[in-house]
Amino acid sequence: MSLTTCEWKKVFYEKMEVAKPADSWELIADPNLKASELAPGWKQYVEQHASGRFHCSWCWHTWQSANVVILFHMYLDPALRIGSVRMRVFKQLCYECGSARLDEASMLEENIESLVDNLISSLREQCYGEDGGQYRIHVASRPDRGPHRGEFCEACQEGIVHWKPSEKLLEEEADASKQKARLGYNFFSFRWCILWGALCLLLAYLQFSFRSPTFL
Repeated sequence: MSLTTCEWKKVFYEKMEVAKPADSWELIADPNLKASELAPGWKQYVEQHASGRFHCSWCWHTWQSANVVILFHMYLDPALRIGSVRMRVFKQLCYECGSARLDEASMLEENIESLVDNLISSLREQCYGEDGGQYRIHVASRPDRGPHRGEFCEACQEGIVHWKPSEKLLEEEADASKQKARLGYNFFSFRWCILWGALCLLLAYLQFSFRSPTFL
């Protein structure tokens, strides 16, 4: 078990103890995990734009990537209150020496914590039917030094399509603006309904008052 895997387990267990203290969850690294190949009852979450550092075991070249893909498969047995997460961090090839050896990414603890937060958000949504809250996209929003080279990316070779953080953020900002606009429209519509209702009641009251006989 690599140091990074141990760190993932440590952070995941600590955060799940807070998020779901009554349930028992395990995290297993599975290098053979395949996207969209799910056993019955399992759910999938893909972190498409994580940040990690690679170190070539052949020529010792190191490089930073903001395009690390992490695949998660999740399952919860609600009766036994036992859950399982299988994860796979996709590797990259060294583009300096052209070695055919795929290298693993190492990640900072702060990045792992944010990525685990995203995982738990997806887990709450898909396994518990809850509102997962805001995903922490900023983990992967650091600018790339150059275009992503899919020919050296294990995830790209297996057909997992990447998105750019800026595009994702713009998409979410547009959705948020639309929601605010709809809420604003509904709010003003509700205010107009109240206003018209009050006016109708006032007119009805005045009409009734003028028609009613006055007794002195």
